[in-house]
Amino acid sequence: MFPSHSTVPPKGASFDEEHTECVVVREILDRIGDKWSVLVIGLLGERGHRFNELKHAIDGISQRMLTLTLRQLEHDGLVSRTVHASVPPRVDYALTPLGESVLKPISGLIVWAREHGTDVAEARRSYEASRVADIAD
Repeated sequence: MFPSHSTVPPKGASFDEEHTECVVVREILDRIGDKWSVLVIGLLGERGHRFNELKHAIDGISQRMLTLTLRQLEHDGLVSRTVHASVPPRVDYALTPLGESVLKPISGLIVWAREHGTDVAEARRSYEASRVADIAD
């Protein structure tokens, strides 16, 4: 359940319960809603990947940002990290069952972005053009 925008808690819930729920939802959306996490989860939903496979597949992500993203997702229980005793060491990343449970909504968001990316780009161009016209008037 999404927290209401009202300061009145739902029937049977205290204000503290409502506030706690809001904080939990915000924290989870902050984690899985950032652009790098969405892309990592989407790729790992296809199959497990090694670090460099992820780095090459995600355009624009730095090694540091990928490392931080994977650590955060692992910390939250969404991604597992398996180190294989080999030379050089091999590390594989995969979604946990919890990570797989968030894959469906994230996949839906990715599909929506692919289908409507040009619509959003056109809306941005139109908005910017209207702002320039407003400034010129």
